Amino acid sequence: METGGEPAGEAEAAGTTGALPDATPRQVEWKTAIRCAVAVAGVGALLSVGTIRVDLLSPVSFLWIMSASLITLGFYQRRRPAAWMDVRVGARIGVVVGVCLALEVGTAMAGAGLVARFGLHAMGGFDAQMTAQVQKAIQQSSTPVPAEMMGLLGSPEFRGGMILAAFAFLAAGLVVLSTLGGAFGGLLGQLRMRRGPAV
Repeated sequence: METGGEPAGEAEAAGTTGALPDATPRQVEWKTAIRCAVAVAGVGALLSVGTIRVDLLSPVSFLWIMSASLITLGFYQRRRPAAWMDVRVGARIGVVVGVCLALEVGTAMAGAGLVARFGLHAMGGFDAQMTAQVQKAIQQSSTPVPAEMMGLLGSPEFRGGMILAAFAFLAAGLVVLSTLGGAFGGLLGQLRMRRGPAV
């Protein structure tokens, strides 16, 4: 016969939901973080495509993309107010935001370019501008360009390669910018968590 009541382990389990406590409270709740990042990047992609037709959307699109990590962290903390936040957590979420931005904005702009080129046949001005920029760069270069290279520089393959290279630089820049923005947002979140109990 037990004289001391239930054993300590059973008594503690009876007053809880039965779930074990989180052993790593500083981990990111990735399901929520990825959903927030995908949603914020989706809005950024729509705004980027919208700037093709509406010039007034350019500053809005720029500001949204520049602050995408902060917006994502805001949504993440609203959905998971008890989740731990610091510089490392913010930077890790920022990397995800940067990757989502690069993929979604790149896909949206590529889709818009395909529609404009093959559906609307409206890329002539873009091609002419790109060719003029290449010719200007050749004229300003001190290194002579062989004649056989001149035909390559004006080809559609070269223009496609230039666009892919520009996208690669843009994607890398977005990831770096989003990581830094996420780290800054994580720092702000950590400071807010520290002030929280005192308020």
